[in-house]
Amino acid sequence: MGELVAALETPAVAVGATIAVLALAGLALLSFWRSYRARTARDQILAREKRLRRQFDAVLSSARDGVMIVAENDEIALLSDAAATILGVTQADAVGVQVGRLNLRALDDQLRPILVREALGLGTTDERPRIVGVPGRRGAEDVRWLEVSARALSDGPDGSPVTVVTMMDTSGLREAAEALNRSDAQFRKSMENAPVGMALVDLEWRLMEVNRAFAEMMGSTVSVLRGTPFSALSHPQDLHAETDQLRRLYDGHSNRFSVEKRYVRADGNVVWAVLDVGLVRYAGGAPDHYVVQVRDSTDDRMHSELMAHRAMHDPLTGLANRTLLQDVLQKVLEQPDADQRVGVIAVDLDGFKGLNDRFGHAMGDNALVHVAGVLRTATAGRGTVARIGGDEFVIVVQDPDASKALFEIAKAVHQGLKRPVQVKRHQITLHASLGIAMADEDTIAGGAPSLLSAADAAMYRAKSAGKSRTEVYEPSMRTTTDAQSSLARDLAEAIEARQLVLHYQPILELSTRTIVGYEALVRWQHPTRGLLLPQSFLPLIEDKNLSVALGTALVDQAAEFLAHGQSSSTWVSLNVSADQLGDSEFADRVLSAIGRYHLTPQRLVVELTEASLVAPNTRIRHELTELRNAGVPILLDDFGTGVSPLSYLRDLPVSGVKLDMSFVAGIPEDPAGARVSRALGALARELGLATIAEGIETEAQAEFLSHCGWRYGQGWLFGVAQPASAVNESHPEFTMSLIDPRPQEHDNPLSLDDRMV
Repeated sequence: MGELVAALETPAVAVGATIAVLALAGLALLSFWRSYRARTARDQILAREKRLRRQFDAVLSSARDGVMIVAENDEIALLSDAAATILGVTQADAVGVQVGRLNLRALDDQLRPILVREALGLGTTDERPRIVGVPGRRGAEDVRWLEVSARALSDGPDGSPVTVVTMMDTSGLREAAEALNRSDAQFRKSMENAPVGMALVDLEWRLMEVNRAFAEMMGSTVSVLRGTPFSALSHPQDLHAETDQLRRLYDGHSNRFSVEKRYVRADGNVVWAVLDVGLVRYAGGAPDHYVVQVRDSTDDRMHSELMAHRAMHDPLTGLANRTLLQDVLQKVLEQPDADQRVGVIAVDLDGFKGLNDRFGHAMGDNALVHVAGVLRTATAGRGTVARIGGDEFVIVVQDPDASKALFEIAKAVHQGLKRPVQVKRHQITLHASLGIAMADEDTIAGGAPSLLSAADAAMYRAKSAGKSRTEVYEPSMRTTTDAQSSLARDLAEAIEARQLVLHYQPILELSTRTIVGYEALVRWQHPTRGLLLPQSFLPLIEDKNLSVALGTALVDQAAEFLAHGQSSSTWVSLNVSADQLGDSEFADRVLSAIGRYHLTPQRLVVELTEASLVAPNTRIRHELTELRNAGVPILLDDFGTGVSPLSYLRDLPVSGVKLDMSFVAGIPEDPAGARVSRALGALARELGLATIAEGIETEAQAEFLSHCGWRYGQGWLFGVAQPASAVNESHPEFTMSLIDPRPQEHDNPLSLDDRMV
C-alpha cells in the first residue's frame, strides 16, 4: 500500500489516475444521460398514448355510430357509449362478456330470429352492411333497426386478431321513410279517389300524373294522358290563358292562381274548367313541379250564361228584350257612317188582343213565337230582333245599304205573316203594322230612344192608315209624339180627378186555393180614350213629383178597399218604384192611411220591382226600414231576374218574394225553368221569406209550384184584375190571410210562424 501511495504521489501516476477517475465519471454521466433520455421518451410516449386515448374516447363518446371491438374468443374488448345505448346494455355488463351471453335478441330484415353473433357479423368475411333488428324502447313488440358492419383485423392491440363492429341506428330514417311512403300513398290514394280532377304537372307544363276524375273529364284515360302536354288539351282560343300567371308563379310573385278556361275532350266536346294551380318547390326554393286541381265548371257556366241570357232576352220567344235592344242600338249608332248603315223597324201585330180574348193566352203565346220566327227569317242575319212587350217587336238593321235592307225586311215580314197559324182547329192569318226609321243627324244625336220613337211614330201612322202596312218616318209624324206628350200632361190632372183607379188580382194559397190577398194594378179611366192599361201611360211619367203623387193617391184607394171589404184579414200589395221613395212622403202616406182606416199594418204590403232597385240609396233603405219597423211587409217583385237579387235580400228589409212570371211560363215542361223555380223557392224559404209565384195560367203550373214549396200564387188561372166593386161581389167572404193580423215580435212581419216553410 505504501508503495502504491508512493507511486501515486509521483506526477505521472497522479495524472493517469485523474484521467481514470474522470473517465469513470464520464461513463457514469453518459449512462445517466441515456437513462434520462429513455425515461423522457417513455414519458412522452405514455403522455401521447394517454392523449390519443382521451381523443379516441372523446371520438367514441361523441360519435353517433356505435363501435364494438370483439376479441378472437368473442369477448367484448371495447364498447363505446353510443354502441351501449344502441344495444340497450351497459358497458360494465358488456365488456369482457361474450357476445352470445348478452341479454339481447336479434332479428334479420325479414323479422326472423337470428343469433347475436350472426347479427354482429362475427366469423364472416363479408364486410357489407347488414340490417338487423334489436329490441326497442316502446314495449316488447317494438323493434329498432340497425345497420351493422363488421371488419376482422389480424393484429389487435395485443397482437391477437379482433373484429371491429360499427353500428348505426336507422330506426329514425326507416320511420321517416315509412312515413314518407305512407304520406305518398295517402296523397296518391286521395288523388285517385278525389271527386275533382287533379294533376301533377312538370315545369314544362307536361302532365306527369293525373287522376281518374281528370281523365273522365277529358274523355280519356289516365295512361293516355300521362306525358301529354297540358296545353294540347286546351281550346284553341284559350291556349295561352294561364301563361302569364304561370310565369308569375314560377318567379315567386304569387303563391297560387285560379283561371277558368275551355278544354276539348277526346270526343270533340268542349268542357269549361276552373284550374287552381300551386307550385311545389325544393327545400332550397328551386321550383320542382305544379299541383293542379281541375274543377268542371261547365254546368255553372251554362247556368250563368242561361241567367245572363234570361236577363237580356224575352223568355217566350228567345228574342232580345228591351234592355238588350237599347244597348245594341246605342252601340251601332255610335259607329261611323251610322246614317247610312243603321235603321229600325217597329212591328206591332194587328188585332192581337182579339186573338187572346178568343183563344186564350196560351194560343196567343204560340202566335207570338210564330211571329218571332217570321221576323228572324225576314231579317236573315242583317240585324237584331227584339220583343219589347206584348205584341210589340223591333228590328235593328245594320247593313252597308240600310235603306234597301229595311224595305226588303219589311216586305219579307208581311210575306211571312201570310202563312196561317194553326190555332186549335182554326187557321189564323196574322197581320202587322210596320214603321221604318232611318238613322239621321237628329236621331243619332238623340240616341237610341230618339230613333225608336221615330219608328214608333211611323208604326202608329201605319195602324191609323189601315193596318197591315208599312210607313216610313217623316217629321210630320211628330204629332204622334206630341199626342203622347199631351197624354202625359193630362196625367197630372187625372190623378187629382181620381181617374186613376185600382183593379185587384187575387192571390191564393196554392194548396187550398183560398184567396189570401190581392195585387193592386193601376188603370186610367180616361174620359175620352176609355180604360188605359199601365204600359200606355206609366212610361210617360218622367217627373218624380208626379210619380210620388200617383203612388200616394193609390195608397188611399187600397186602404179604402181593405176597410170596406168583407174580410178583416186579406191584404193588398201596391207596386212601388224607387223614384216614389226616398223622401219619406210615401211612407208617411201609408202609415197615415193605416191609422185613418183602422187597419193592421200587415194588410197593406209594399211591392218593389228589382229593376227599380239596381242601386238603392241610403234614403230608400231608410224609408223601407221605417215601413218594416211599423209592421208593413216589403215584397220583392220579379224575384230571380235583374241584377244581384241576393244583395237585395241581404241589404233590404224584405219580408217575401214574388217569382217572376218568366220562370213560370215554361214549367213544368221546361227543365231549366223548373230547376230555377225550385232553387229560388228553396232559397227564399231558407231565408224565412214568404213565397208567391206570378203568371200562373195552367193547372199543371199551379200543381208543380205547390209541390216545389211555393206557398202562394196568382195569374190568369185564378182570375184577372177587376175593379173593387166586382171583387166584393165575386168574393164576399175570405177565410184565410197571408198576413197575421196579430202584432209580430220578429223582424219578418209577413211571416206566419210555420206558414212560410
